[in-house]
Amino acid sequence: QVQLVESGGGLVQAGGSLRLSCAASGSIFSINAMGWYRQAPGKQRELVASITSSGSTVYADSVKGRFTVSRDNAKNTVYLQMISLKPEDTAVYYCNARGVVLPQSLRVSRDYWGQGTQVTVSS
Repeated sequence: QVQLVESGGGLVQAGGSLRLSCAASGSIFSINAMGWYRQAPGKQRELVASITSSGSTVYADSVKGRFTVSRDNAKNTVYLQMISLKPEDTAVYYCNARGVVLPQSLRVSRDYWGQGTQVTVSS
C-alpha cells in the first residue's frame, strides 16, 4: 500500500514563503514523476509543478519564478518551495506520484494522490 503524506501548508501573508513536503511511503520500486496540483474553491484542479526522477521539471506559468519543485529520490519525497506568495495562490495543494511501480508488479504502474494540504495567503 502506497501513501503520500503531505506537510507544510498553513496561513501566510502575501509576499511570504512556505515549503511543502510530500513523502511516499510503502514498498516502492520506482516513481516516474512527483509533483503538486492545487484546487481553489470553485475551480478545477490544476498542475502547479512536477519533477521526474531524472530532474526534469514543469511549472504552471502562474508560478514560474516563484515556486521551485525538488525531489529526493532516495526518500521518495518531493518538495515545493513557494516564495512571493499571492492571495491567488490560496488553494488546497495535492501531492501526486505518477507512474509508481511496486516490486511485486514491475509491469504495472499506478498514480497516487495525497489528501491535500491547505495553503492560505492573506492580503
